[in-house]
Amino acid sequence: MHSKLSVTHLNPWPSFRLIPLSHGNFCEIKCCAANSPPPPPPPPPPSDHKSQFRLVGQSWVDKRWKLNEIDSAAVQETLNQWLSKTQDFLSEVTSPLVKTVQDRKPNSGNILDTKDTDDIFMAEQTIDSATPNGNLSLATIVSIEQFSRMNGLTGLKMQKIFKALVPESIYNDSRNLVEYCCFRFLSRDSSEVHPCLKEPAFRRLIFITMLGWQKPYSKGKGHQAIASEKASFQRRRVREEAFVRIAPAVSGVADRSTAHNLFKALASGEQGISFNTWSTYIDELLKVHGGRKIYELQGGPQHNNERILCLGLSRKRPVLKWENNMAWPGKLTLTDNALYFERVGLAGQKGVARLDLTRPGSRVEKTRVGPLGSDIFDSAISVSAGAESNTWVLEFVDLGGEMRRDVWYAFICEVIALHKFVREFGPIDGDQSVYNVYGAHKGKARATAYAINGIARLQALQFMRKVLEDPIKLVQFSYLQNAPYGDVVCQTLAVNCWGGQLVTKFSEEVFVPGQGVRTSNEVSESQSHVFDIDGSVYLRKWMRSPSWDSSASAAFWKNSSVRQGIVLSKNLVVADMTLVEKAAITCKERYREVEKTQATIYAAILEGIPSNIDLFKELVLPLTVTAKSLDKLRRWEEPHLTAAFLAFAYAIVFRNLLSYIFPTMLMILAAGLLLLKGLREQGRLGRYFGKVTIRDQPPSNTIQKIIALKEAMREVEKYLQNLNVSLLKIRTIFVAGQPQITTEVALILLMSSTILLVVPFKYILGFLLFDVFTRELEFRRQMVMRFRTLLKERWDAVPAAPVVVLPYEGEETRAPNQTREIDSTETKINSNQV
Repeated sequence: MHSKLSVTHLNPWPSFRLIPLSHGNFCEIKCCAANSPPPPPPPPPPSDHKSQFRLVGQSWVDKRWKLNEIDSAAVQETLNQWLSKTQDFLSEVTSPLVKTVQDRKPNSGNILDTKDTDDIFMAEQTIDSATPNGNLSLATIVSIEQFSRMNGLTGLKMQKIFKALVPESIYNDSRNLVEYCCFRFLSRDSSEVHPCLKEPAFRRLIFITMLGWQKPYSKGKGHQAIASEKASFQRRRVREEAFVRIAPAVSGVADRSTAHNLFKALASGEQGISFNTWSTYIDELLKVHGGRKIYELQGGPQHNNERILCLGLSRKRPVLKWENNMAWPGKLTLTDNALYFERVGLAGQKGVARLDLTRPGSRVEKTRVGPLGSDIFDSAISVSAGAESNTWVLEFVDLGGEMRRDVWYAFICEVIALHKFVREFGPIDGDQSVYNVYGAHKGKARATAYAINGIARLQALQFMRKVLEDPIKLVQFSYLQNAPYGDVVCQTLAVNCWGGQLVTKFSEEVFVPGQGVRTSNEVSESQSHVFDIDGSVYLRKWMRSPSWDSSASAAFWKNSSVRQGIVLSKNLVVADMTLVEKAAITCKERYREVEKTQATIYAAILEGIPSNIDLFKELVLPLTVTAKSLDKLRRWEEPHLTAAFLAFAYAIVFRNLLSYIFPTMLMILAAGLLLLKGLREQGRLGRYFGKVTIRDQPPSNTIQKIIALKEAMREVEKYLQNLNVSLLKIRTIFVAGQPQITTEVALILLMSSTILLVVPFKYILGFLLFDVFTRELEFRRQMVMRFRTLLKERWDAVPAAPVVVLPYEGEETRAPNQTREIDSTETKINSNQV
């Protein structure tokens, strides 16, 4: 038996009609018992559109009520609604009187939120709210019923159709029914921006759908549960999981790959997105698209066959183009192919300069500008269209910070990344194979639409002042260029843009790894082409990007089929995910891992030279302890340990076990790592195991810091001087600056090579061990000191190579070559003093 509970729906715009049941019966608001007289037929609707969806209330003919006939649940629902209205009113009264410019803008979301509940559309509930997993929530019922009527059916009929199409396990999850009703309606439209977004009623319905998908079941039962849901409806927020699943399904609202970043921008640190934020975002997004149409109508002849994306023209915040240390204000226009700059001077506007962004090698970078060649202002970008083109330096004056420059940087980056994506993943220009695949010739237009919508969303967030710190994360193609697993996401986007059904039999030579060049008649289509979830084909000859040969790509496409769910289109799948969504989820997870790793790196970076020195000492402490232990063995401080170590070392050397040393060390290291991993998982190492702890430096004033820095620089200078002198002496030996010394070094090298060739290596290694461990003993100490003194004398006798310092030569005036030669004797004296 179907319930007759009242279902809250939207008050539609006049041009957007919410479809009631075919038999026209509406739910009644009953405040009396069921034995009350039936209501009279409804009066004709008035002309006001707000009263067009008025509920059929109870007749006022019989006003004799009895206390035992009053419905307590209905009374409680009314009281909850009154309390909610009172709370909203008090919130408005207690809000600050001084508001920002943004707060003074008319907000349609606030208007919709404060409307009287009598204006909310009520329709009959046809689906059974009782499911195996619990009772359906109010938002879920509203979404299913309303989208069912927009599809021309009732909720019950849609429920029966869905049950016949999917297995029971999928049917029992009410989220899948919400997706089916919503996606089935959305699949009818293929425009760049869904036309129904202009209607406030449709925006509210999408928001209710996200709430219903987020929480498909209610905790309570009956009228009380519905009343509590209605009372708390205006305060509910959409979480990230629901937003990422539903919002990208609406054309133009979000991209699958950047939806999570868009949610972060809209949420602004909150737990979710409110309806006010959602409605304001859609309003600003539609304003951006409407403004572009006006730009295109006003655009000059130089913008033919190009779509204007945004303009940079403001008296308070001008755009300056720097040329020869001079800044020229002007009008900057960004299209889907190029940048246009129209200089504004005292005599009015001058000619328009064009910079093509479609060429290979185009790039944009952040830079600093300033008068007379200085770099004072960090608010500019440099744009070039290749090595042979001129570089534009554009400054975006913004008194509020660097956000304007960063947003324009993201705009231009996205246009450049778009054309790079088309070159790498799309067919080459003039390829006739695009006509063998249905709709493939429109692939570039689809990719361009993705980039245009991404820039529009970033503009809308800029107007809302909700841009992320890095705006690149909000535009799809630029974000995927540097994101891990971004190449695979680009592959899915390419299949989405250029994939289609084969119109004619396609036969050509294809390359199959390991089998050489063969015709497509000899190779199965599954090996030569890539297929989308709806059967669309992406030809093998279009796979020119090296990313197609990666292991990550092969693993993804091997498991790319949809094993369950209903495929409504290549962009809409019920109870499963599209290829773009699967790749985007993996990309998001890996990107978050990279962010966590980068956060640990940023946390480990310390300020100041002394703190970094202390950190370095702490990190190399195990090596320091090992070196000290070996030095103790070499000095025979504990004779029994030294003797045991030498016996072990000589046994390895003379038993020919040296080849097993390195593998054994690796095995011991691996066993130690696994042991520590197991102990950490058991919680036996403590929370602070592995953390590096150092002492902070004592407080010091500015003068002390300057003195310490000067002393550190002096020590570094001395170290570099000694190093340079040593390298100059080695250079003298190798270039035969002193023939006698060069002859002696050559003879020593020849004798060493002869010994290595004649004497077995194990005897040489044994002799070196004997030499190292007997240097500090009494019977060899004097001999070692005399040998070191001899080496020092011979090294000091080596002169340094002469150094020539040329005078500075400017670009305009070049002085005659002047040289200054450093005497080798002076270099020798200085090195001895150091």
